Amino acid sequence: MPPGPFVASDPKVIVLLDGKSFPVLFDLTKVEKKDLFTGTYMPSTNLTGGYRILSYLDPSEPKHEKLKNLIFFLLKSRSNNVIPQFHSNYTDLFDSLDIELSKNGKASFSGNDQTAFTFLCRAFYGTDPKDTSLGSDGPSLVQKWVLFNLSPELSLGLPKFIEDPILHTFRLPSIFVKSDYKRLYDFFYGSAGFVLEEAERQGISRDEACHNILFATCFNTFGGVKIFFPALMKWIGGPGNKELHSRLAQEIRSAVKSNGGEVTIATMEEMPLMKSVVYETFRIDPPVPLQYAKAKQDMVIENHENSFQVKKGEMLFGFQPFATKDPKIFERAEEFVGDRFLGEEGEKLLKYVLWSNGPETESPSVRNKQCPGKDFVVLVSRLLVVEMFLRYDSFEVEATKSALGYDLNFISLAKATS
Repeated sequence: MPPGPFVASDPKVIVLLDGKSFPVLFDLTKVEKKDLFTGTYMPSTNLTGGYRILSYLDPSEPKHEKLKNLIFFLLKSRSNNVIPQFHSNYTDLFDSLDIELSKNGKASFSGNDQTAFTFLCRAFYGTDPKDTSLGSDGPSLVQKWVLFNLSPELSLGLPKFIEDPILHTFRLPSIFVKSDYKRLYDFFYGSAGFVLEEAERQGISRDEACHNILFATCFNTFGGVKIFFPALMKWIGGPGNKELHSRLAQEIRSAVKSNGGEVTIATMEEMPLMKSVVYETFRIDPPVPLQYAKAKQDMVIENHENSFQVKKGEMLFGFQPFATKDPKIFERAEEFVGDRFLGEEGEKLLKYVLWSNGPETESPSVRNKQCPGKDFVVLVSRLLVVEMFLRYDSFEVEATKSALGYDLNFISLAKATS
């Protein structure tokens, strides 16, 4: 795996190729996760204030529990703000899409970046970045900083003879993003006082806490939404899905109407098709497809056909679609099947949906490396589908692959007629 030897001390990995072998990556009795978030290399801590951030800590390390509990505290304390802020911010985005489509015949979903960043800042911290010195620069600053973190393994679509020496052989110097990162840090330090106070009560310095909530908000959550929301629209808005749209619109509007016109978590539990569609997108197009772990001991790993000896210290690597498109687990594994997870038999397949660095049927805790924002990301993904079909009967998109997900255009947005 990239990067090369000047960045990674050992680029060799053992690849897990199916849904049976893949879950060993989550078994912390057999593997460790220290400094493996990005794989065979770890970005310089100069990019994160000199700290090893939560994502790079193994659960056996004492700070892992404190920092993960801090993220849980943030999510829980601001949970009542999520649905109203999502509705407000994404209504504005849909309004702009309608205007752009009527003018140009198509509308770019690129505004999702600014909308998502503003939504997260208002929902989590009660602050609109446009009202601060950060202005509307947040998404571009985050994107540049993420590039410096991930450049050793990213492909930007350039010829190999350019990408390999520039991106995959040497680290990009962190000094070039230092002032951008400082602007982000100052915004979070000024907006997240209640989280920093809780951190001090837990024995974490305000400085370390701020770098961690910046990473959790910008890299983990904003980065995930930036990639996954266009993917969700691509798969739902693909050709031949008009019947699926009709079923979604009917289910969503009926559930909302029967609950007094309100969108709540309980209301969305009455939308099994909508939930299935979101899970199916996580299955077929996971936002973070690469997972790594290092063997703690000599062991034998089984796949569907064979058994393999792995030595202590060897690096295990999983490209998630190898597992989530395993044809021995999923019928029509390469196809988007919106109602795949309906019913009792469908729900049994959820344990094979692994986007959150763990099975969908399990929950993040301080004892594992499952994404602490797992339930939040599922919630906002469901909200996007609900908001779309409360507003539109159907839509069509054009999508092209990019370095981070898809470039997406809406070419049709049919307003709701009932």
